[in-house]
Amino acid sequence: MGLGLIEIIMILFLIGFIPFIFAFIDILKNEFTGSNKLIWLLAVLFAPVIGSIAYFFIGTKQKTNNIKK
Repeated sequence: MGLGLIEIIMILFLIGFIPFIFAFIDILKNEFTGSNKLIWLLAVLFAPVIGSIAYFFIGTKQKTNNIKK
């Protein structure tokens, strides 16, 4: 028995969903300059896959050093 179409779709969904969760949590836990926090939240919410990938390449450099605990 191999993987069916449903199983492959679920695996691809999970692969795309995991970076979204990490990006969303990271954005909420950290402080950003100006309104960058809102911009990144909207980008990740409305374009989860592209937004979270862009956040990890670009957005993490825009954080300030204050981390909420």
